[in-house]
Amino acid sequence: MLDKARHIVVEGPIGAGKTSLARRLAERLGAETLLEQPERNPFLARFYQDMDRWGLATQLSFLYQRLDLLGERAQRRASGPCVADFLIDKDPLFAELNLGQDELALYRRIHGAQPAPSVVPDLVIYLQARSETLMDRVRKRGMDAEKRISEDYLARVSECYARFFYDFDAAPLFIVDADVLNPVDRDADFDLLIDRLTAMRGYREFFGYAE
Repeated sequence: MLDKARHIVVEGPIGAGKTSLARRLAERLGAETLLEQPERNPFLARFYQDMDRWGLATQLSFLYQRLDLLGERAQRRASGPCVADFLIDKDPLFAELNLGQDELALYRRIHGAQPAPSVVPDLVIYLQARSETLMDRVRKRGMDAEKRISEDYLARVSECYARFFYDFDAAPLFIVDADVLNPVDRDADFDLLIDRLTAMRGYREFFGYAE
């Protein structure tokens, strides 16, 4: 699977390590990266201080950032492999979690008016983790914008991801138990991940143990 995939997406809740793993995987494969830039979202820090007030602005800023990144790659007609740290199909997940009924209806209208992205993933790697693990990693990376994130919020985010990927069938899915495995910081886990992805033959596989 890994040698044939041209557009790979690494996904997971806040703190799962998706961006770091996307970078490491791209380096191993000699691939381009397509990464979210939360530091360029002017509403993010304010969102964590007042989610009700800044939820819609934060969500739309991320939506257009993701669409722009995919659009730029499509315009360049890049043919080489690419590893991204976001799945555009997942964008409504945070909207449904964070927005009230009226704002969610407005978001859905805006989201529905956007053209379908022309870059479709060949493989999605989903990092699954409990809220305790996510909270520990968020604290360790010490980003100012994330200092107000609570474990309760991370638990709700993690649950939303689990529901989303339970029915996901838009691309081959490789689920990693990020509570047990840490392919970002442990070389042995990363090498195991590469081996399993290379040998992947099914449409959905689970990787939840270290050998």
